[in-house]
Amino acid sequence: MGKKLTVYMIDGTAYGPRLAEIGNWVGKAIYCPRASVNKIIGRSEFNNPGVYCLKGDPTDEAFDEKIYIGEAENIKTRLKQHLSDSSKDFKELIFFMSKDELLTKTQIRYLESRLVQLAIDAKTAQIDNGNSPSIPTLHEADISDMEYFLEQMKLILPVMGFKFLISSTVKDAKEENQNHKAEVHQVYSIKTRSFSAKMRETDQGFIVTKGSVAKKKLSPSCTETYRNMRKRLLETNVLVEHDDKLIFVEDTIFNSPSAASNMILGRNSNGLTEWVTEDGETFKEIQEKMNTQ
Repeated sequence: MGKKLTVYMIDGTAYGPRLAEIGNWVGKAIYCPRASVNKIIGRSEFNNPGVYCLKGDPTDEAFDEKIYIGEAENIKTRLKQHLSDSSKDFKELIFFMSKDELLTKTQIRYLESRLVQLAIDAKTAQIDNGNSPSIPTLHEADISDMEYFLEQMKLILPVMGFKFLISSTVKDAKEENQNHKAEVHQVYSIKTRSFSAKMRETDQGFIVTKGSVAKKKLSPSCTETYRNMRKRLLETNVLVEHDDKLIFVEDTIFNSPSAASNMILGRNSNGLTEWVTEDGETFKEIQEKMNTQ
């Protein structure tokens, strides 16, 4: 079932502050570049309690963004503190609040804690929080409400350019099957004399399966993008060293067949032809066959 997301450009510009709402949801989000904060900080929403995310440039080149997640009973007061803090060198922010102003301190602490843990588990961004706050105790009904609130936040964040919750791995194959109605996916493989790997195409992307083996050394011709990708996979322990090889310890999501084959082969490659089925058909041939049906 689809959802209606309404995005209002507060100052009428494409890159300025924006307000986002989802139909029949009690929440609201405000996104703002740091340079535009002073233009809108006087809005009434900034006086509300809520959960916020600050995005900046990573200090670790393996990641594309650095994220700090926090909560406050008054967003304006907390934001002013961050603006004057030289250690919080962020360039974009987004915060979430309730339109009915009924979010309690315990509820926003719950959302903060869950967001931090999800961000760490996603292994996509550099997380600037020093530790993961413990989840406060809530009644069962409140937990259900906050988990629904969180699901809406997860829909809005990537639309606003915050991609830190887009996981780089599949945590649970059973969960994947439930979310995608247990679809049967074509399995492809890359096999050499010393290692082999398997991949399947899903709605989430191209998934290299747990236990696949990759070449340990990267070719000098491998681009910086893929060197940083390899670095991130190693730093987040998605890839682990085993003798003279690297092993995927989780099902790992890539955005293209070539990105997946590059990580396996340790060099620039064409994933359309490198990945083959048990019958020897390439990914490209399978796609062409499907397009003619």
